[in-house]
Amino acid sequence: MTKKRYSYWENRHLEHVKNLTAKAIREFGMIEEGDKVLVAVSGGKDSLVLLDAIAGFRKFGIVDFSIEAIHIDVADVPYSVNRNYLEKYCNELDVPFRFETIEADIERRGKKAPCFVCSWHRRKTLFSYAKNNGFKKLALGHHMDDAVETLLVNMAYHGNISSLPGKLKMFDGMLWLIRPLILLRDSDTRKYAGIRGFELTEEECPYADTTSRTVARNLLEEMKRLHPKAVENMFRSMSRIDDEYLPKL
Repeated sequence: MTKKRYSYWENRHLEHVKNLTAKAIREFGMIEEGDKVLVAVSGGKDSLVLLDAIAGFRKFGIVDFSIEAIHIDVADVPYSVNRNYLEKYCNELDVPFRFETIEADIERRGKKAPCFVCSWHRRKTLFSYAKNNGFKKLALGHHMDDAVETLLVNMAYHGNISSLPGKLKMFDGMLWLIRPLILLRDSDTRKYAGIRGFELTEEECPYADTTSRTVARNLLEEMKRLHPKAVENMFRSMSRIDDEYLPKL
């Protein structure tokens, strides 16, 4: 990764993202003393920002913890990343890097959506690797927009109010999912990646635009036209539920 000098405003934004990441880590209790943290790196902007911000948080020395990055390559899904770039990037951050290749049996998925099948296999591999290598925390690159999109999808498709928590216990506490970017907007990570000059996924997944999440994303764009703070307000609403004014079915 080429070193560059940043302008005053670019530095301001980089610090803004790192500060909000640190705030999320502290407020949700995501990382504790002595933790081994596995960071899932897809090669997209959010995962690269995630790793950069966590590595920056480690430098603060507030909490002593270790980091390892992992990329899950799905052989039978036609998208690709530059493995050499990811390895070089992790080396510059002094973060060990693991590259795992799996197959998701996409052609034999039946009626299941390809994104669901691919995601299920990737998650299974992440969980297994974390468990077998003593990781207590698995960090994912979801941000505030992802959480609100998930809220809309779950309400519309499943009839329940649920989303992506900042910290989630798995397997009776043997593993915790953490989302250090949860207080950041998509525009924050997009701008950060642009400033840092990240090299993103080389070839996009052909199934990426066929999901219910894309519909929810488009709906959010419409809602932002109604009110510029729609995403932030919907995110806050998940912790401000007034049961007295809701129907009991």
